[in-house]
Amino acid sequence: MNSILRFLLSGVAVMLAAYLLPGVHVTDYWTALLVALVLSIVNLIVRPLLILFTIPITVVTLGLFLLVINALMILLVDFLIDDFSVSGFWWALAFSLILSLFNSMFGDLTREKKER
Repeated sequence: MNSILRFLLSGVAVMLAAYLLPGVHVTDYWTALLVALVLSIVNLIVRPLLILFTIPITVVTLGLFLLVINALMILLVDFLIDDFSVSGFWWALAFSLILSLFNSMFGDLTREKKER
């Protein structure tokens, strides 16, 4: 149940981030859910491979190159989904930062409290 709620809130986060950024367009909530699903699959499969291949440049840039990888994942999802569009690299970077912020806030809301 908690994972379904997190998935639905990820769709909300995609919609909110697209609303805040004029360079990102999502047609409806179902597309936002599809973006959240495809982005999670891309982050599960493609992102670790990119991180592995770019370890040297990531070390040299003190981890800032991971932001570039996040933006590339957003652009890949843009390529895969027709009703989702990102105007360029910088919009994808801003979208990934805002999406991470919203998902972090929503993750705090859905996290179960540990009893001691």
